Amino acid sequence: MAFTTGTSTAPSLLERLVAFKNDLAERHAKNRVYRETLDELQALSGRELADLGMSRGNLKSVAYEAAYGK
Repeated sequence: MAFTTGTSTAPSLLERLVAFKNDLAERHAKNRVYRETLDELQALSGRELADLGMSRGNLKSVAYEAAYGK
């Protein structure tokens, strides 16, 4: 007959809550970087964007890459 000693490999409720909070904080930080980058890029004139080799059509993808690295 087998029995457990009370040590479990499954994370406790507290560990899961801490991981959830950390994940939420990381997502919020990345989203903030995305929004700030997009706002800054949208504030540029067409000429300034052209100097950077960008157009208004790809601002969201540039901001997404800056925030999420994909």
